[in-house]
Amino acid sequence: MIKVLTLNNISPVGLERLPPDRYKVSDDTPDPDAIMLRSFDMHGYSIPKSLKAVARAGAGVNNIPYKDLAARGIPVFNAPGANAQAVSELTITGMLLAARNVAAALDFARGLDGDDQAISRQVEAGKNNFVGFELPGRTLGVIGLGAVGVKVANTALRLGMRVVGHDPDITVNRAWQLSSDVRQASGVDDLLRGADVVSVHVPLNDRTRDLIDSRGLGIMRDGATVLNFSREGIVNDEAIVAAIDSGKLHAYVCDFPSRRLAGHERVIALPHIGASTREAEENCAVMIADQLRDYFEEGNVRNSVNFPEVAIPRNEGNRVVLVNANVPNMLGQISTTLADAGLNIIDMLNKSRGEIAYTLADVEAPIPKAVMDRLAAIEGVIVARSL
Repeated sequence: MIKVLTLNNISPVGLERLPPDRYKVSDDTPDPDAIMLRSFDMHGYSIPKSLKAVARAGAGVNNIPYKDLAARGIPVFNAPGANAQAVSELTITGMLLAARNVAAALDFARGLDGDDQAISRQVEAGKNNFVGFELPGRTLGVIGLGAVGVKVANTALRLGMRVVGHDPDITVNRAWQLSSDVRQASGVDDLLRGADVVSVHVPLNDRTRDLIDSRGLGIMRDGATVLNFSREGIVNDEAIVAAIDSGKLHAYVCDFPSRRLAGHERVIALPHIGASTREAEENCAVMIADQLRDYFEEGNVRNSVNFPEVAIPRNEGNRVVLVNANVPNMLGQISTTLADAGLNIIDMLNKSRGEIAYTLADVEAPIPKAVMDRLAAIEGVIVARSL
């Protein structure tokens, strides 16, 4: 029985993918084999010695110490693209809200007082304060062309906008999905200089922290709008407020409220609801549940942020799963150990990612415990299990 601990509420649609005869799922499970979570902060969390895998029902993993877990042989799975529709829809909504000054206009309308005649006079006197702009012909700059960024870019084109994008790490799959009408920027600065609206869709890391700061805002067009539905910290709040107050920026729309942003009339800060749709929560839960099953039952690693992608079809026979340090002659030692035990290898795949390597090997005969013990004893092997 594989014990799964949930640190946040996970959609039942996903949990139903874990057969109850093989998986025990609970929010109070001692010595769990796996953890499923959404926003729970695992930094400082006491990692159980029994833990073998972590799965986050979402894309970002800033709340998980995935590098430390990799060193312990624990893969961290996520759900890239599962909430892309929800986040892209809210991004487009944010752009429309900013263009038409909807939030400020709504606050004004809510404050109207008196009878209908008095309200009508106030409306006529105040509506000119909320004159906005239309999107066709404007230029949207999209930084990060992953699942969300591609959807935002393609939708903006259909709204009549010009779109310029930048992503040095774009995958072949995403490039196929991106419209050929999206112009490629030579870099972030090139994109910032030419855009009326800028939307960021990148993970938060050392390279992207404060990606848009006072220097970047300074080279943007006057009256531009910035959208951030990725992660807090990618856009510098202090620089944003200064740019709005100086008249440089028209508005800032984000999913991450802060004390500095609170109450500013040209800031729309939503309560981190980008992925908060029933469909997105179900998609994410299904995706990570399937990934956990594939890992525990087949040894395959898909969509891990700290392990290499390793998956091979299950052959007849028995499977060996090894997590080891990425050092020379490891594969030779593994093969020799199996050969010395008279175990013929049917199929084998080894890949590395940074300091971690992952090996799958299918052998013809059952694997004695003594052989697994010898594999586990190889210097540099972190995890050894048989399926």
